[in-house]
Amino acid sequence: MNSTNSSSTNNKFDTDSIKAVQEFISLPKLSSIKDANEKAEVCKKVLDLGKKMQGSMENAPNNPKNNVKFTDEQINSVINAIRQTNGEYDFNYIGKIALILIALYILSSLFSLTMGLVMSGVAQKTVRDLRREVDEKLSRLPLKYFDSHQHGDILSRVTNDVDTIATTLQQSLTQIITSVITIIGYIIMMLTISHSLTLIVLATMPLYIIATTFIAKKSQRYFAAQQKEIGELSGHVEEMYTGHKIVKAFGKEKDSIEKFEAINSRLMNVGWRAQFVSGIMFPLMNFISNLGYVGICIVGGIWITRSLLGIGDIIAFIQYSRSFTMPIIQTANIANIIQSTIACAERVFEILDEEEEVPDSKNAVVLDNPKGEVKFEDVSFRYKEDVPLIEDMNLKVKPGDTIAIVGPTGAGKTTLVNLLMRFYEINSGRISIDGVNIKDIKRSELRKMFGMVLQDTWLFNGTIKDNIGYGKEGASMDEIIQAAKAAHADHFIRTLPQGYDTVLNEEATNISQGQKQLLTIARAILADPKILILDEATSSVDTRTEVLIQKAMANLMEGRTSFVIAHRLSTIKDAKLILVMNNGSIIEMGNHKELLAKGGFYAELYNSQFTKGNIEEEAV
Repeated sequence: MNSTNSSSTNNKFDTDSIKAVQEFISLPKLSSIKDANEKAEVCKKVLDLGKKMQGSMENAPNNPKNNVKFTDEQINSVINAIRQTNGEYDFNYIGKIALILIALYILSSLFSLTMGLVMSGVAQKTVRDLRREVDEKLSRLPLKYFDSHQHGDILSRVTNDVDTIATTLQQSLTQIITSVITIIGYIIMMLTISHSLTLIVLATMPLYIIATTFIAKKSQRYFAAQQKEIGELSGHVEEMYTGHKIVKAFGKEKDSIEKFEAINSRLMNVGWRAQFVSGIMFPLMNFISNLGYVGICIVGGIWITRSLLGIGDIIAFIQYSRSFTMPIIQTANIANIIQSTIACAERVFEILDEEEEVPDSKNAVVLDNPKGEVKFEDVSFRYKEDVPLIEDMNLKVKPGDTIAIVGPTGAGKTTLVNLLMRFYEINSGRISIDGVNIKDIKRSELRKMFGMVLQDTWLFNGTIKDNIGYGKEGASMDEIIQAAKAAHADHFIRTLPQGYDTVLNEEATNISQGQKQLLTIARAILADPKILILDEATSSVDTRTEVLIQKAMANLMEGRTSFVIAHRLSTIKDAKLILVMNNGSIIEMGNHKELLAKGGFYAELYNSQFTKGNIEEEAV
């Protein structure tokens, strides 16, 4: 019985094996076949013969059936591949793909370069226009704006805040454009694999938006506070630097440092909070991204078991979904940067939204040959609505008259001049020059009629020649020298190493205070105005120089209407009319002798400047 079974098995093996081997041997070699279809048929026969031989080799120790199993679908895909490629590598096709990829990479680089160039140009032009608007706006703002704001804070808005806007426009907007395009591209690629899985990824989008909006609102107020503190810090540093001599003279270094530390600490606190809140964005975005990733893995795993998607499709989709979240996270982080930029923009637009000077009348006139007649009629003015300063002032000044204005500090002397030049607008009444209301005269033309020499000298970084020439456009060197001689500044200028070409630094600290005053007087002389305003013009010069300047001023004021604000009453003895002001009102009026004879406020003020046995004048 056993021998029979053994013989049957051996016969089966011999019969199937021999037939299969014979048919296999009769097949042509694959290397000799050129036709792809014929080669595919031969391969198919080889695989079919292999199946027949498997039945007689089940007990073989190296039976392939025990190791690898191939489905009919896999076998058919191999046969089709042989039909398409003839069993060879299609290097031409691979080369075409490589060339297409290289072309796409080059095109991508060109687009990136073009976008960078375009955005750089757009950003810089936009910021240039913004700076121009701010500069033009500052020139239209009334003097009260500058009186009520720290100069350092204004500088911070024009420089730091505008630079932050420029950086955001140039870098962040480019990243946003790139991220949006990338997101759209990933969505398209995911849709080609599975619409349902793509919906899972898109379902996380509202979470990204809600998280970004929430954090952005929280961080914006901290960024706004941060920019405000930066402005405070800039203002403090600017004040301490310009007044460092005074700080040292009064031994206030410790107070200055303590104030700096206080502002710096506040800046650190709000800056830390702004960065911390904005820093939450990245881990929160990653958490939401991982939620989507888990959902895709669960659904994708179920679909693989049900043969709805191949494992390769799921792996590719997961890669796309992970890459999809990166531009979203970048966009969310940019949203935080934009919050800082919004805070800066608000500070800049606060300047642009400030109330400007009252615009010139449409029918504004230009006085071609002004005579210099000035008239105040029922003029009232207040810096604050509830604090009156000047009430119902009336004054008439004839052409060529010299009007001296005296009075205690805060009486309204300088305010009177500010109103005359329309640095401030009067609340009621009328101020006219040659019978024309100053509101009906163009500001630029109105101020050209005035020449000012103030107690606080202003000189810019440049040569002495340029500083004097500032008073008259296109002034010749001879005119500049003549003006310097008239102001008795020519002698000291020529003693300097470079003479008129000596360069003054920003604070003009390389010359004395008295010399700075002489240069400002020379500048006013060169301007040759019709109306002069001298606000303690000789307060910083020695007595001998003051005498010389008084003579020069007498020649300069001849034929011109002059307003002289003085504390040293001896300097205005020769004035045709002296106005004595107190609390914003003219309480006395007349010449020097008449006012002394009255024995009123002026006489008391004049006599208080002298003591018994001392005939030298002292500043009040």
